[in-house]
Amino acid sequence: MNFKTIKFRILALGAGLMLANIVFRFIVALPFAQDTLHQLIDDQQLTIASYIARDVEYSVRSRREFIAELARTLPAELLGQPKPLQEWLNERHRLNPLFAGGIFLVDPQGKRIAVGEGPWPSEEKRDFSDSAWFQAALTSNISILSRPERSSVTGQPIIIVSSAVRNNSHQPVAVLGGIADLSADGFLRDIQENQFGHRGGFLLISPGDQLFISSSVPKMILQPTPPPGVNLLHDRAMAGYRGTGVTVNAQGVEELSAMASVPGTGWFVVARIPTQEAFRPVNEFRILVVQSTSVAVIGVMLLLLLLLPRILRPLTESAQSMREMADGKRPLEALPIVRDDEVGGLVRGFNYLLAKLRANELVLKEREERLSFLAHHDSLTGLYNRQMLESRLQYTLDLAKRNGTSFALLFCDLDCFKPINDEFGHSMGDAVLIQVARRFLEGRRRSDTVARLGGDEFVILLANLADPRPDAERLARQYMASICAPHTVGNHQFTLGVSIGVALYTGQPVSGSQLMTRADTAMYQAKRAGRLRICFFD
Repeated sequence: MNFKTIKFRILALGAGLMLANIVFRFIVALPFAQDTLHQLIDDQQLTIASYIARDVEYSVRSRREFIAELARTLPAELLGQPKPLQEWLNERHRLNPLFAGGIFLVDPQGKRIAVGEGPWPSEEKRDFSDSAWFQAALTSNISILSRPERSSVTGQPIIIVSSAVRNNSHQPVAVLGGIADLSADGFLRDIQENQFGHRGGFLLISPGDQLFISSSVPKMILQPTPPPGVNLLHDRAMAGYRGTGVTVNAQGVEELSAMASVPGTGWFVVARIPTQEAFRPVNEFRILVVQSTSVAVIGVMLLLLLLLPRILRPLTESAQSMREMADGKRPLEALPIVRDDEVGGLVRGFNYLLAKLRANELVLKEREERLSFLAHHDSLTGLYNRQMLESRLQYTLDLAKRNGTSFALLFCDLDCFKPINDEFGHSMGDAVLIQVARRFLEGRRRSDTVARLGGDEFVILLANLADPRPDAERLARQYMASICAPHTVGNHQFTLGVSIGVALYTGQPVSGSQLMTRADTAMYQAKRAGRLRICFFD
């Protein structure tokens, strides 16, 4: 054997590395990997708890914002009209049924004055003056959460979300409340019905109320939390600790628990799972390391002896092909990938570089074409822009002077377009402008030019008119009828109008800019005349 060959050097290096790897694995890597896996499992569990907490926070925030919005928008004149007030509550409940138990209104003395749809019978509680949430809502500028409790009507766990209704002097004139079913879909049902792993679960705890709000174990729902000293990790969580830790539950099972706060509520979520289940991958990993190390020492050496010559062959062949391409002896082309290994990666990198060079050439070409297009066209509608319109207008004017022909310039401004942008946003307005541009193009003659000056202003150059004024008026009315037809964008339908100013060229000395000014002036005359009109510059 030639001891100077790369193959021998790789074999010797492989043997030395394997020996060093064995020492490193058992002294450094294995303990470190175990700690890393422990931390990974902790982080994973904390991530799950945080995700559940964010979901709960979103559900609570949606209800609080909804109640606050209803309180802010409740018409003051309805407070003295029970029936219209109840209809108003029912309508809001049907539009956004976040409160399965219904929505109700209480006067500043705590007397119930209106009840919306929901499972709240007429004999249900009518006086809330002694309720903590009612007193808090009267003095607070934000919506208030009540203490979770069981409904006396349905038996389900509920919470009341309330907000003060204030007059123009910012004095409370009523309190609006909504009864949220904690076990409803889209609220806390996921916590109650889902497990974490095979034997784990979730808890939602209110430290202020010292109460289990929700749990994967149904019998724990709305039960008081354990007293201090029973569970030290629970005591730390009640005091504000958020993170992970190991504790022993009431059944004597050691658990890994992760605690995450629910913002804006004072609650926190606990994701818990038995440590035996949580750390099973760590134990299995320890066994796997011992077994794999023994097999790897023998296997690697055998594989190096058998496969190294074959592995190195594509490398030399690829290097030879690259040299021939560099010398011009063969065309520049992608090389075949024999195997998906380091050599294959080298060839793939060469092929990728070649593809990028070709792609860059295409991109540069496309950019040049795009820049050339944008220099003469409107970027939104694809119509000619002002620069191209002025060029076409000057060409048409020169041709008309030379041939003694006539043409017309139509200055079109859309009516009732601004409300679309104001109400539905510029994206909806842009979609409508694209449809308008398409209709202008569909109605034009082959000799006509359609351009967009900006905003909702369009200009149409009508060339070669035999009878200028009647022809221009006829074509303008065709365009007006097309634009006035309803425009459908998504689920919305819009009706627009258009005011058109017309400037004619019939042989008199005039410049292109003067024709544009005349058409613009005529358009404003059409606007002042009541819109949806066609005015000629006379």
